[in-house]
Amino acid sequence: MTETGISTTVSATKGSAIPEVGVGMLGYAFMGTAHSNAFKKIPYMIYPPAAIPRLVMVAGRNENGVRSAAERFGYEAYTTDWRKLVKDDRVQLFDNGGPNHLHAAPCIAAARAGKHILCEKPLARNAREAARMLDAVVKAGVVHAVAFNYRFVPAVRLIRDLIDSNKLGQIYHFRAAYRQEWVMPHYNIPMNWRLRKKQSGSGALGDIGAHIIDLARYLVGEPRRVCGATQTFIKERPVLRTGQVERVDVDDAFGAVVEFENGALGTIEATRFAAGRKNYNVLEINAEHGSIRFNLERMNELEVFWVGEEPRDTRGFHVVNVSESYHPFWKHWWPQGHIIGWEHTFIHEIHHLLEAIVAGKKVAPYGADFEDGYKNAVICDAILASARTGRRLAVKY
Repeated sequence: MTETGISTTVSATKGSAIPEVGVGMLGYAFMGTAHSNAFKKIPYMIYPPAAIPRLVMVAGRNENGVRSAAERFGYEAYTTDWRKLVKDDRVQLFDNGGPNHLHAAPCIAAARAGKHILCEKPLARNAREAARMLDAVVKAGVVHAVAFNYRFVPAVRLIRDLIDSNKLGQIYHFRAAYRQEWVMPHYNIPMNWRLRKKQSGSGALGDIGAHIIDLARYLVGEPRRVCGATQTFIKERPVLRTGQVERVDVDDAFGAVVEFENGALGTIEATRFAAGRKNYNVLEINAEHGSIRFNLERMNELEVFWVGEEPRDTRGFHVVNVSESYHPFWKHWWPQGHIIGWEHTFIHEIHHLLEAIVAGKKVAPYGADFEDGYKNAVICDAILASARTGRRLAVKY
């Protein structure tokens, strides 16, 4: 057993030792699959890896489903009780891919058991719950991360690098929108946990809006004040099991104006009622020396305009293909132009976390830790409060 709590190693081809990190996964659906896929690919695509993930146990509510997931991904064991997973001494990293209402209790228990933690976003249903989670990981001294995976898109990291090097100069505007359509009437979506405040905390705001709030903080800085509005378009939905109707008590869409501490002005919006938009996450930054635009559905590209650059400044924006070997993360992948996809963001993110666990590196500022998750929850709460009161509100951590 090493000082970091990592118990076993395997040999690399050159004789060096690669630590092995035991992984316990809560959840096996959408995010559980995305994370498990990343754990499987890290050892041979990011080589030599910071650590070899050992898939120890997966937990889920449905026994048939979780058993199938264990067989599919190669977990050594499965359970329908997350408490058993958290107590397992073979697990050093607890990965929480469960629904929002199952973030706090399992993560706090894992921290108290000395497990490092990766939790899906949003960290919690509200800031009060997020504060308890942050307090738990700080007291336990474990490594902690929130899965804001869009920080690990090569094009997004390139934007961050340009900002850090002052290539853009003073930032004037940040605009971001996250638009999907999957709960519109023609989909006939019944009631589910994402539409219940008790389980989700909020609707489009926490589900997809949290991503662009995180990108706003990551790229531009801390918000000072927000002014928000929300709307619920379908007020009731049928419960599939009973056929009865239940009231929807979360937002279907939100919009907010954001004033940043550095003087930049921003707008952020998210909706699950944008017909034709499948996973449209787009942002634009306007700054002193130029403008940059990113669209997740074209995630290997940036649209760029540089002030005073002839002849491009007379033609407007031009497209940069972010796939060169010197671009962020690309040393692990293919020759230029051979694009990568959404699932690769989780590989970059989890490898970054493994480096933090075994090498004592920090998750932040390039990854999101529980402090980032807490601040994100504070901003979400402020937007909801602003929408209720009709007032512009200060963001106070």
